[in-house]
Amino acid sequence: MTLTATGAGLRFLLALLLVMLTYNPSGTSYVHWVYQSLDMSSPYQILSVIALLIGWGIYLKATMNSLGFIGIVASGALLGCLLWLLIYWGWLSMDNATAMTWMIEVLLAILLTIGMCWSHITRRLSGQLDVDEVPED
Repeated sequence: MTLTATGAGLRFLLALLLVMLTYNPSGTSYVHWVYQSLDMSSPYQILSVIALLIGWGIYLKATMNSLGFIGIVASGALLGCLLWLLIYWGWLSMDNATAMTWMIEVLLAILLTIGMCWSHITRRLSGQLDVDEVPED
């Protein structure tokens, strides 16, 4: 199975959707929804949090398996430097908390996408296959 631009793009869109549904500064996210109804939970909120947890579990497990702790730290450092570069160039202001939040969420989605795609990328570059489980005979 090969990784295509469409496949990577779809993984990014799903990661971005997961991050934005969990929290975003617009006020329309799961965190805002729960905060506005702290006195009473609904089955919709419980169903939504379960779906979000499943999504986060899939992305985080794949990212941890493919990148490992060091890879996550290195990728996070690279993306953090990209954020710093945008601030340095004046394209993003640290005084604008909303814009910073949006950018950090996009970078988090990029990190999750790298984690979902990394095994495909390394297989194409090195010819080596990553295997998580060895079948028992």
